[in-house]
Amino acid sequence: MLRSTSSAVAKFARRLPPLSSPSATVLAPLASSRGMTILSKESAAEFKKENYTSRMAATRRPVSPHVTIYSFPAAALTSITNRVTGCALSFGAAGLGLVEIFGGNGAALELMSSIGSSGGLVAAGAKFSVAFPIAYHYLAGARHLIWDNSPEMLTNLDVEKTSYILVGSSVLVSCVALAV
Repeated sequence: MLRSTSSAVAKFARRLPPLSSPSATVLAPLASSRGMTILSKESAAEFKKENYTSRMAATRRPVSPHVTIYSFPAAALTSITNRVTGCALSFGAAGLGLVEIFGGNGAALELMSSIGSSGGLVAAGAKFSVAFPIAYHYLAGARHLIWDNSPEMLTNLDVEKTSYILVGSSVLVSCVALAV
């Protein structure tokens, strides 16, 4: 168990060799009056058995905030979206390839034609779900190339501005693709 008392510090101090330097004798009363946390081998074993939430409840300290209430900066969100769109493009291409392999020659084209002719809302959703990852991932890659060649543009303010420009331009390009 954790002990946070000056008596525990005093017991610990009695086991130390005698103080020889003048500065150490000045600091000795400070060490004995300050409440310190002493963790023995027995309490360390108990400490490992307890989970984080119960330890924090026992000490009446708040638990760290969860990711769901943390407000990510725009740059972090655009970075995550870039990774997600890259994965979506990879899985989409693999899925289309599997349809072509298992469905025979022209099966992927037939699938895309049937989706396109299934109605305006379904076709628009399918076009947007393909156009947005392509546009976003391409524009995010272009942004990184610009940053590689112009590192002076890599400031917090400029990264935030380009993050909003990236999202806006990707949505704009995807909406233009809906009209085609």
